[in-house]
Amino acid sequence: MDYNRVILVGRVTADPQVRTTPGGQSVVTLGIATNRTWTDKAGAKQEETEFHNVVVWGRQAEIAGQYLTKGATVLIEGRIQTRSWTDKQGQARKTTEVMCERLQLGPRAGGGGGGGGSSSGGGFRGGASSGASSAGPSKVDDAPSLDEIPVINLEDEEIKPEDIPF
Repeated sequence: MDYNRVILVGRVTADPQVRTTPGGQSVVTLGIATNRTWTDKAGAKQEETEFHNVVVWGRQAEIAGQYLTKGATVLIEGRIQTRSWTDKQGQARKTTEVMCERLQLGPRAGGGGGGGGSSSGGGFRGGASSGASSAGPSKVDDAPSLDEIPVINLEDEEIKPEDIPF
């Protein structure tokens, strides 16, 4: 059995690039940074950052272009795709991208709304788990419940700006 599925939760590395195809379809390309931390054999904390190229199409591209900015937290679900082309100098090039099939906006980077907290350390609130955070003390009471976080699923209904929670 073959399965090509990617789920990324990270921060946008630069403002998304919004374009429209000759056929009128919207497409957005953006970069996502994800971090991984671990403790090595010597007991030292190590951190590694991965950068991912993401392509978003259609209505989700319009939403991403309108609401995502550098530093914003986003959940991307999709598949990995590698494409090849020849550049202007005649060199064969390849790139691997995540083709977005589902997009979910994270909390605002500016911390607007509840208590004016800092965006550093604030993780994405929309995972499958529930309960208190495993990180140190935090203001869990101000965090929205999982039921309050909207999921963008374009197959179900049209998204209106007033449906977006910020």
